[in-house]
Amino acid sequence: MNQQPELRTERLLLRPFIPQDAATVQQLARDRAIADTTLNIPHPYPDDLAAKWISAHAPRFRDGRGAIFAITLLADGSLVGSIGLVTHPTHNRAELGYWMGRPYWNQGYTTEAARAIIRYGFEDLGLNRIFAYHFRRNPASERVMQKIGMQSEGMLRQHVQKWGVYEDLGIYAILKSNHDAT
Repeated sequence: MNQQPELRTERLLLRPFIPQDAATVQQLARDRAIADTTLNIPHPYPDDLAAKWISAHAPRFRDGRGAIFAITLLADGSLVGSIGLVTHPTHNRAELGYWMGRPYWNQGYTTEAARAIIRYGFEDLGLNRIFAYHFRRNPASERVMQKIGMQSEGMLRQHVQKWGVYEDLGIYAILKSNHDAT
């Protein structure tokens, strides 16, 4: 599979990012609240980072290392966030990651997108396990994981450092056998 697919849900289109998305990514990701709830988004957000990030997606997909999707609204095409899987083919698993622009929080978009990505991972990519981490101080992200059927596998105490502070990470996962049973 050379071309990353598009995934549709009731309200969303998950599609590959295109270079023209860089300005919107830049605008959404430069919000300190977004950087605060993610491990890999810096603050301040450098001006050229969105374009570099987007340009890395297609090679990553072609090499089988993952799929990153733009979360867009079906109603008007607005780009509202990002979701994706970083695959580990040797172990037939992937890490789920996502962020949502602050104007779009608390509307169920992340959960809706995550359900589509879980289905894609198991049905199209043939994965056995999908896992995700969240900052323990970010209960909204944890709720998304719970709503999509992931189970808590524990906490990694002071596992990462964000802005000079050691952070506890919760870890959640879902297995293909659990997903098939739903």
